[in-house]
Amino acid sequence: MRLHELKPAKASQKNRKRIGRGNASGHGTTAGKGTKGQLSRSGGGKGPGFAGGQIPLQRHLPRLPGFKNPFKKQFQLVSLDSLNKFSANTEVNPEKLFEQKIIKDKNGLVKVLANGQVNKVLTVKAHKFSDKAASIIKKAGGKAEVI
Repeated sequence: MRLHELKPAKASQKNRKRIGRGNASGHGTTAGKGTKGQLSRSGGGKGPGFAGGQIPLQRHLPRLPGFKNPFKKQFQLVSLDSLNKFSANTEVNPEKLFEQKIIKDKNGLVKVLANGQVNKVLTVKAHKFSDKAASIIKKAGGKAEVI
């Protein structure tokens, strides 16, 4: 047996029911929809939210204000205290922060905040710095470089 010889099992594939193609087909005239009424019409029937005439569930719920911005940038926050783990004259980048388990995603965006103090000379590379954090790093003799 070869791939081109494979066939589905007998009677496993039925022909589709061609409704509304004349009375000789057995599914003509009303096309299997019975006679008269809302359900026999094209587009007939009730919508998915219909609840028997009472107020549907989606109308019971309050509309919440505002919206969620799909383009919002999520930064991983790093405090200055956590940079004291590194030795002096070290270049601190997202990969090293990830190795020290200070951030959870080495490919994500990193922002350094001014929580605490840095008392070492460090070259810190991050995507964003708060103004105060950048000035504290520079006062300690280091550099704050934006990636």
